[in-house]
Amino acid sequence: MPNIANPASGAPAADPHLPRMSPLVLIFRIVRWTVYACALIVLILLLHKAAPPAVSTTPEAAARVEQKFQDVQQAVAQGQPATLRMDETELNSYLASHLILSGGQTPHPAANAVPGAIAGGAPNAEQPTMDDVEQMRSNVKDVKVQLVDDRVRAYVVFDVHGKEMTLQLEGKLGADNGFLRFEPVSGQIGALPIPQATLEAAVRRMMESPENREKLKLPSDISDLKIENGEVVAKYQ
Repeated sequence: MPNIANPASGAPAADPHLPRMSPLVLIFRIVRWTVYACALIVLILLLHKAAPPAVSTTPEAAARVEQKFQDVQQAVAQGQPATLRMDETELNSYLASHLILSGGQTPHPAANAVPGAIAGGAPNAEQPTMDDVEQMRSNVKDVKVQLVDDRVRAYVVFDVHGKEMTLQLEGKLGADNGFLRFEPVSGQIGALPIPQATLEAAVRRMMESPENREKLKLPSDISDLKIENGEVVAKYQ
C-alpha cells in the first residue's frame, strides 16, 4: 500500500501496518552496542603500548655490581655477614648484561628475575634451566626496573601473537622464611589499570603455586631482601 502524504507537511504518513519496536527490544539493542563499545575501549587500552621509563645503563655500573658480588662471595666464604646494595642504574645495567630477551638482551623466568639478579654471583644461587630461558625468550622483549623509595616498579614488554604489549607492576619486595615476597601496590596492562583486588589475587595465586614456589626460593645465605631509599639491599650471612 503506498504511503499517504500528510496534506499539511507534505511528508509521507507512517504506515500503520509496520511493526512498532517494543521498549524491551530497544533497551536490548542499546545495551548490546554499549557492551560492544566498552569491549572496544578495553581492547584499545590493552593494546596501547606504554612508554618505557627513563632508566640508565652503563658498562661501568655493571662492572661495579660484579665486584660487589665478588666481595660478598669472599665475605660469605670466610663466614662473615655482608650487605650488598645496588642502585637503579646498577640493577638495570646488571640485568641488561645478564638477561637474554627475544629483542636481543636474556631473561630468567619473570618470577625469578629479581632474586636471580640479587643472587647473581652468590654461592648456591639457583640457575634457570634452558627450557625456562627459551620460554621467556619467545615472549619477553624488554625489562626495565625503577626503584622508588621502598618500592620496585617493573616495566615489561612482551609479545602476544606478534603484537607487543606492556605490563607495569609496582610493589614492595621482601623476604619471608627464605622465599621472595612481593606485595603489589598497582599494575596495568597497556593503558588499562588492573583492579587492586584482581592484582592481589593473581600475585597470591602465583606465589602460592607449587610450581612457582621453588623459583621464588632465595639462596640460603640471603637473610633479608628489601628496597630501601631507592636501592636494593640484600643481607647475607
